[in-house]
Amino acid sequence: MPQSVALHLDAPVRASVDVLVVGSGPSGLAAAISAARSGATTMLVERFGYVGGNLTAGLVGPCMTSYSLDGSTQLIRGVFEEMILRMEEQGQAIHPSKVPANSPYCGYITYGHDKVTPFEPEAVKVTGLQMLREAGAEVLLHTTVIESRVEGNAVTGVFIASKSGVEAIDATVVVDCSADADVVARAGGETVYGRDEDGLAQPMTLFFRVAGVDDAAVDDYVTTAQERRPFASIVEEARRAGEFTIPRKGIGLYKTLRPGVWRINTTRVLGVSGVDVADLTTAEIEGREQVHDLMAFLRRRIPGFAEATLLDTAATIGVRETRRIVGEYTLTADDLETGRHFDDVIGTCGYPIDIHSPVDAGGRLEEDPTANVYEMPYRSLVPKDLDGVLVAGRSVSATHEALAAIRVMPPSFAMGQAAGTAAALAVKAGVQPRHVDIAALQRQLLEDNAYLGPHKVPETVG
Repeated sequence: MPQSVALHLDAPVRASVDVLVVGSGPSGLAAAISAARSGATTMLVERFGYVGGNLTAGLVGPCMTSYSLDGSTQLIRGVFEEMILRMEEQGQAIHPSKVPANSPYCGYITYGHDKVTPFEPEAVKVTGLQMLREAGAEVLLHTTVIESRVEGNAVTGVFIASKSGVEAIDATVVVDCSADADVVARAGGETVYGRDEDGLAQPMTLFFRVAGVDDAAVDDYVTTAQERRPFASIVEEARRAGEFTIPRKGIGLYKTLRPGVWRINTTRVLGVSGVDVADLTTAEIEGREQVHDLMAFLRRRIPGFAEATLLDTAATIGVRETRRIVGEYTLTADDLETGRHFDDVIGTCGYPIDIHSPVDAGGRLEEDPTANVYEMPYRSLVPKDLDGVLVAGRSVSATHEALAAIRVMPPSFAMGQAAGTAAALAVKAGVQPRHVDIAALQRQLLEDNAYLGPHKVPETVG
């Protein structure tokens, strides 16, 4: 059992709520919206001055596939689809059903990239807040969680720091969507980090956007060259000549909705930890240095980029993997590969195991094929020996390999929607989150347009 954390903070209680959601990335947005819509008094705290996490601050995009691996079935719906449809009405997103594999929007990649979702990050900031406020969730921006409040083996809230000072928030259930299991770790809950053999985690990437690109020239070259990774031969030639030192085998690039504007996913920072402030500082510095070098390389060597200019860099380095909780169930690669059915399924996914090597330019995308559709169980959101808290997003209970598939943004939405709904149900029933009625949770998720697969549809839902 986790040990109670001895705190020496004399902090006033700012608020007492049914459900507190920490972090407003994809999982946090879905959790807070779902908890509030389910009738729980809900507060969302976010360290940035806007919501969205990697959708906005990280400039990560497009959202990877929300469909089955073969592109035949939309698996992730609910809050995710509602947000996309709202943005599409404004001309700020394209529904994934309209985005085929191997297109400029999916980086000219086929495997696992059928039906991705292009979107504009500024639209997420507005639409996400609108949905939160319409649901009745209270939002507290510019707020950092610094410690967990613990009684016995249960989380009862958090301590926060902001321009208002150090304060406390009491909550019946906390949903940890920090992406780093911050609440669980600071409450003494068990976590693991990285891969089993050496504890190393996937590298970090600083996304950036460029303008002034000749879209037709890029398309002409890539479709003619027919390389596995766009511009791989140019990168390899430059590497041999000593003018390309970033540990990548090609140029990761994704067309946006704006003519001549592309997202670049090519920087790679190895050997750093996303839960160490010195490493994060190092990663930010190195990532921006790589952006500077890449811009010169793109203009000099890559077709279509001769007149390109740097539009912006992400507000924060993109972190793929840090702490994962030890939950009631640990999702494995075998579960994904066999499409194992779980009685407590709370979401389905079809994105492949996408591991960026922690040590070099390599990666695994097609080497460990998953089933066409696989399931995510509720138990992976529940810390094994800690009450009062659920986890959603990339810090759920999964192996290094399984996490590499479910860490991306659409599955995070699905996990967040399940966690927020479950938190509200736990409050209403007066039980700990681990004892939530799974059938009731699944019924509510289905009513809220989630997809749980053909195997687990409660009989009461027609």
